[in-house]
Amino acid sequence: MSPRLPVFPLGTVLFPGLVLPLHIFEERYRELVRHLVALPDGTPREFGVVAIRRGWEAPLSTAPGASAPAADVSLHDVGCTAELRQVTELPDGRYDIVTVGRRRFRLTEVDSDSQPYLTGEVEWLPEPGGQEDLADLLAPRVLSVFRRYLRLMRADGDTDDTADLAEVSEQLPEDPTVLSHLIAATAALTVEDRQRLLAADDTATRLRAELRLLSREAALLGRVRAVPVPLAELAVPISAN
Repeated sequence: MSPRLPVFPLGTVLFPGLVLPLHIFEERYRELVRHLVALPDGTPREFGVVAIRRGWEAPLSTAPGASAPAADVSLHDVGCTAELRQVTELPDGRYDIVTVGRRRFRLTEVDSDSQPYLTGEVEWLPEPGGQEDLADLLAPRVLSVFRRYLRLMRADGDTDDTADLAEVSEQLPEDPTVLSHLIAATAALTVEDRQRLLAADDTATRLRAELRLLSREAALLGRVRAVPVPLAELAVPISAN
């Protein structure tokens, strides 16, 4: 029988080993947190984080006896579990939680009826072996390009994330798989790019893709920095129409 997980659709992609803080205010997800907290000691307190492909979640009715409308949302099929590490209950019943990405999975079925929140049957996607030598060769090249990318981001100085990127550059791991997940989560990539990296078959494939993406982003940053006037002077006011 396939494992079943609570599913939390988000507009972001979670990777194994990365921290994801969340503010829980909708009643259905409060119920999810209460469910996880009530699990017996030693039971993994995990739920699946899946990026939204398009659409949004329709609010679920809380009227007694009312049937829940289907969520008007299309999900990607590959996600990552979030393990509950810290829970703070607020006076009005909302929660602030801290989670950590744990393991990748593929959604094989989604159920919007049996619980207030989505649940899904999943198959686990362990990181396969067999290409460790190639990953070991790729990792230093990707690390070098990533360091160049971080230097360009810090030099640009137009992002609030500059300090965070500086901290990341001082703590880059050597393990190829861990490195591939960290880069995928911290580089300024689109959700679609991040999703493709999460769904990559193995570490070597992910690192090859990151080498292409980082080279592209570094080249773009280099060209932007070559513009001889402040970027603010190039901004065009947006029409109200």
